[in-house]
Amino acid sequence: MHMAKLDYEQVKKELLAFRDARDWQHFHTYTSLARALNIEASEVEKVFQWQEDVTELTPKQKDDLALEVADVLTYAYYLCAKMDVDPNEIVQKKLHINQDRHWSFGAQEE
Repeated sequence: MHMAKLDYEQVKKELLAFRDARDWQHFHTYTSLARALNIEASEVEKVFQWQEDVTELTPKQKDDLALEVADVLTYAYYLCAKMDVDPNEIVQKKLHINQDRHWSFGAQEE
């Protein structure tokens, strides 16, 4: 299954239409969306439950993981729509902030 690439505005339009058709708008508060996003993010880990560090994915793991990531992105997109921000723009903004940051992984520097 290969679908046409969509831009954020088209995805947002389809997600909001899906939500509105089910009359779920009143559930989409900032708090509820943040909680849903967190719950879905934790489900990403269930793909790897009871396994050591996984470095290669089976086709099933890849499919399962992709669907879990889609759930996370769905709620992230709903939050972005509610805040009226473009997710690509805020990711790029955060990337620029991180490019100026420095992390130390290992022994404490003296």
